[in-house]
Amino acid sequence: MRTLPRNDPRQYDDLAGQWWRPDGAFAALHWLAQARARLVPPASRAGAVLVDVGCGAGLLAPHLAGRGYRHVGVDVVASALAQARRHGVRPVLADAGALPLPDACADVVVAGELLEHVPDLDATVREVCRVLRPGGLLVLDTLNATALSRFLTVTLAERFPRVPKGIHDPARYVDPAELTARCARHGVRLRVRGARPTTWGTLRWLVSGRGTARVVPTWSTAVLYQGRGTKEA
Repeated sequence: MRTLPRNDPRQYDDLAGQWWRPDGAFAALHWLAQARARLVPPASRAGAVLVDVGCGAGLLAPHLAGRGYRHVGVDVVASALAQARRHGVRPVLADAGALPLPDACADVVVAGELLEHVPDLDATVREVCRVLRPGGLLVLDTLNATALSRFLTVTLAERFPRVPKGIHDPARYVDPAELTARCARHGVRLRVRGARPTTWGTLRWLVSGRGTARVVPTWSTAVLYQGRGTKEA
């Protein structure tokens, strides 16, 4: 791989062959996608739209099969969107802070492992709330702006050869209280809860590449947390 600045989207082009490998660099993103999908109910009407902001290669798609949504995926990485298209996602090449989508067009907006990457958090929160219809559901997960989160996800994790170096810039991690307040300003009442991957599966993957883990709720939001909220009418 090239040596690039932290959080540079070009890293995903260099890692394009890893997206769908169960033992690959993005294995943990599969675990997170499965957990994220558990927060999305079946569509409540015909033609319901789910906008997946920061969709990557479409890892959420298999977990939404049969739920009744038109799955629209937005990302800035064209090589990832090409793979998402092959998994039934309607791709949109765009920045999360300037979505080329109409107001109130989505029944569900998903922003998974996105907010800790964006250059303009204010604009991104505004946009994901703007495209959500009144009564619609916002689902997200991200990393907390704590010393523990920075240590575990960067200092410690990047010592393991299976973890890509420089994917995260810890300066962009997101405080949950701040995020909740930002969403409230745009009419979405967000509730958050902690989440974590199961320990032994994670360790086995880090060491051998053969493990798989399940992301489960936990009492602490200090590292990883999920959010779910409804837009007010």
